[in-house]
Amino acid sequence: MVNVGDKLPEMEVALATADGPDMQSLSTLFGSGKSVLFAVPGAFTPTCHMNHLPGFLTHLDAIKSKGVSRVACLSVNDPFVMKAWGEATGAMGKIDLIADGSAAATQAMGQVLDLTERGLGVRSQRYAMIIEDGVVKDIAVEDSPATADASGAEALMAKL
Repeated sequence: MVNVGDKLPEMEVALATADGPDMQSLSTLFGSGKSVLFAVPGAFTPTCHMNHLPGFLTHLDAIKSKGVSRVACLSVNDPFVMKAWGEATGAMGKIDLIADGSAAATQAMGQVLDLTERGLGVRSQRYAMIIEDGVVKDIAVEDSPATADASGAEALMAKL
């Protein structure tokens, strides 16, 4: 499990872009400067779609005013779903949308949420990280995937 003080795992993920998937390493995305990474169990799922992502969109300017150069959202979805979600929510071009389709990054970070019994397969825990130069400075993981309190934008801003 990735903890405070750890570097992010060195691996590639698919960044959803207007032109299609763009494979990027986590070290390229988060290797320099201050960044925020929040993860959701799934695009278009109720809490993710109506609460978690919208909170980061609402507070994006305030977050960036605290020296954050990149705000990104990771989900165990394919890049085409992430692109559609970004377009539907207005996040495309504002928040980097990271597709972790096979859950490899989620597994490497120790944030797997097994929702197989509910028909949703392996997903990501809901969490938010503050990352500086590739090192985790803070992480908040929700006790329940149905809430976005500890990992929400307002809680994160209080730590920046």
